[in-house]
Amino acid sequence: MEDSFIIALDRTDIRILRVLQAEGRLTNAELAVRVNVSPATCHRRTQRLLDEGCITGVRAEIAPAAVGLGALVMVGVVLDRSTPESFGAFEEAVLKLKEVLDCNLVAGDFDYLLKIRVRDMADFNKLHGQKLIALPGVRQTRTFFVMKEVKENARLPF
Repeated sequence: MEDSFIIALDRTDIRILRVLQAEGRLTNAELAVRVNVSPATCHRRTQRLLDEGCITGVRAEIAPAAVGLGALVMVGVVLDRSTPESFGAFEEAVLKLKEVLDCNLVAGDFDYLLKIRVRDMADFNKLHGQKLIALPGVRQTRTFFVMKEVKENARLPF
């Protein structure tokens, strides 16, 4: 497990993060105007936020249904053993599945909770039968088809 630390952020850093979280495609000049600093200061601070790991990337948000991935499925996974080796083998294998958007080790009824995007129920059925239940150590899965996405990829609360 990685050591974690909290980076000290001042008001300007937080303003930069807020604005970029809302509109990641802004130019440095536009961002500087929005946060009321010079372009040079804005660039230096944004680069520091990247270097220190506060900003981990910038990417486009794609509408899943528009690209044929309209079904969102949550899958709870229980492994047959709770050992570091079985967790490691499962995690290594799940990283290779492009359909799995998120994989989280959780406390409670499941060992892992997977967030999966597929075309439809038939597509998921194929994925489940051919790949999910064949993942290392999987004893049981529990599937939840999302009927309505109420809040998705929310911004961090700054």
